[in-house]
Amino acid sequence: MNPTETRLYPPSETTVRNAHVSGRPAYEALVAEAEADHQAYWGRLAREFVSWKKPFTRVLDDSEAPFFKWFADGTLNASYNCLDRNIERGLGHKTAIIFEADDGTVTHITYAELLERVCRTANALKSLGLKKGDRVVIYLPMSIEGVVAMQACARIGAIHSVVFGGFSAHALRDRIADTGAVLVMTADEQMRGGKALPLKTIVDEALTLGGCDSVRHVLVARRTGAPVPFAAPRDLWMAELVDAQPTTCEPEWVEAEHPLFLLYTSGSTGKPKGVQHATGGYLLHAALTCYWTFDLKPEDVFWCTADIGWVTGHTYIAYGPLALGATEVMFEGVPTYPDAGRFWKMIQDHLVTVFYTAPTAIRSLIKAAEATPSVHPRNYDLSTLRILGSVGEPINPAAWEWYHEHVGGGRCPIVDTFWQTETGGHMITPLPGVTTLVPGSCTLPFPGIAAAVVDETGNDLPWGQGGILVVKKPWPSMIRTIWGDPQRFKNSYYPEEFQGRYYLAGDGAVRDAQTGYFTITGRIDDVLNVSGHRMGTMEIESALVACTELVAEAAVVGRPDETTGEAICAFVVLKRPRPTGEEAQKIAAQLRDWVAKEIGPIAKPKDIRFGDNLPKTRSGKIMRRLLRSVAKGEKITQDTSTLENPAILEQLANKS
Repeated sequence: MNPTETRLYPPSETTVRNAHVSGRPAYEALVAEAEADHQAYWGRLAREFVSWKKPFTRVLDDSEAPFFKWFADGTLNASYNCLDRNIERGLGHKTAIIFEADDGTVTHITYAELLERVCRTANALKSLGLKKGDRVVIYLPMSIEGVVAMQACARIGAIHSVVFGGFSAHALRDRIADTGAVLVMTADEQMRGGKALPLKTIVDEALTLGGCDSVRHVLVARRTGAPVPFAAPRDLWMAELVDAQPTTCEPEWVEAEHPLFLLYTSGSTGKPKGVQHATGGYLLHAALTCYWTFDLKPEDVFWCTADIGWVTGHTYIAYGPLALGATEVMFEGVPTYPDAGRFWKMIQDHLVTVFYTAPTAIRSLIKAAEATPSVHPRNYDLSTLRILGSVGEPINPAAWEWYHEHVGGGRCPIVDTFWQTETGGHMITPLPGVTTLVPGSCTLPFPGIAAAVVDETGNDLPWGQGGILVVKKPWPSMIRTIWGDPQRFKNSYYPEEFQGRYYLAGDGAVRDAQTGYFTITGRIDDVLNVSGHRMGTMEIESALVACTELVAEAAVVGRPDETTGEAICAFVVLKRPRPTGEEAQKIAAQLRDWVAKEIGPIAKPKDIRFGDNLPKTRSGKIMRRLLRSVAKGEKITQDTSTLENPAILEQLANKS
């Protein structure tokens, strides 16, 4: 618990009475069940929430730990669980997705219509020779087509890897090359904030950079109708191929451990990590967390504002809500276009009941509401809301309070969810009908998740003392490996300092001395969390140094930012005298554009400082802890006696 935050928000009697997990005793009973027999607990839930073609007989195989296997002898299909099963339950005419385009155009698609589109697309993939185990890179806008593409891959047992549409050609190339993808699915352009942004052109550039020889075809959807380069027979129009296909496609029944998708996340080295998730365990946690954390009911309209290029969009758009037969909203645009009332208007128009967004969005909309009163949430009818959610990074108490009062009307529980790309779904989170809320705390572990705070050797720390967040027992939706690099998986998540016993989340945490509530205190590795997106410092440093014409050396750290959570701060040594004034600003702008081209706009440093050198020890190690203090504007109180060049700190303290 935040020591300065003492205000408590218990759930209302109505919320408790109507919740799927009703009251603290119900939560404690689930926790006790999991502690008494971890495998029996997850096995029971897997039978309740997932439909199996061949039922599993063994819950957990830990014989090759940490490469755990869940429900390994069972077979299933994720697309069947999300679509066919709901139609068999009589939900064919229920709206699955309400899609609002950037320009406000709204499209509704039912479960029956969605299944038909998925089957046609799956048949199109099969007509191109795709089969179980093939990798498909999806580089599409936020759209129904994006979900269809993911579900179609799952239907035939192909492994999808969605790449966020804001990533550059170089970043896209790296992901295509690492997966060995045989197909890329993209669009002519995407629309965001009234602007058309190229996708197909970026794909073409990526494929010319080398390492993408595995790609046989590029399927192109028409979004804007803009003319794009077209290289037949490699390139094919998606609609022309898909519309000619049959409307039914028998699911490929895959083993529970068959990879459902790969999703790349930044690490502490320059190469992004391909996080591999398995079909059975991932689908279980996606459905279960939607059911318990969001307390989803058949009549709900659920809206997760994340992009499908991130794991939040996978779990809480493409799979979880559909596995429960829910109605959900998808949005193509940005929260500030055409004005900063867009989110509130959409909640009002679509009668949204459960709303899940990021602290960065909330903070930016607070600023907008203060500057322009007409876009304040009070000007919209948000009375349909019953649950709010927060995702991507810890939410600061002030933003929490505003969200609760002005968006939720003081009546909606806020589920402040902690989880990661690697975990597949929520790990520590309030449950609406259970948890007394404390702004800034993600509260208690999801039932069945054995979270703990330990010291550097893996020993439990007393409540109230900060340390390293770990998970002591495996869980079904956990990362299985890093694609093509099992040793990196072990080193990253089951390190030797913990004797390979515990999953290392990479975050620090503290548990409140009285309540046992968890508060996340920040990353313990070299990964930044910018607007809820994880960016590796090494990846950004590598991009800067790749500007060989200008840059000799670079170091990247994070500093707190009230809007984005963390901001990227780069310290750069040029291959020429250190610039100052307007010249420094000009070169800084040039380097920001370069990073945007190499990685994507989300990786652009907010601050760039130029120095004659970087603070190094006599052995040549860059002292990043000192750079973090410089970036924060703090007075240097740490020992600098080991520095070869202590005077450089004062020079780097000057912003360009």
